[in-house]
Amino acid sequence: MKPRRKSETNAKNKTPLRMFLVPCSCGTTFAVADDYDHQGTAWNRYLTCPGCGKKHDPKNRLLQMGFHSEGYWKVDEC
Repeated sequence: MKPRRKSETNAKNKTPLRMFLVPCSCGTTFAVADDYDHQGTAWNRYLTCPGCGKKHDPKNRLLQMGFHSEGYWKVDEC
């Protein structure tokens, strides 16, 4: 019997790889941690765009991207 490759074994046990992105009207898109809203007060929740300085409430327009087994990123939820 041929042993499984390490990547095949790990792929079954891991949670899917995900990114959480905040798009801005200036064209910049920046990433946030999945637990960004579980830390600090409500005032700290608003994120500043690194491109234009505009404040964003990521709960309004958070893009959730997941890495699919076919080898590409795709928007899962908006």
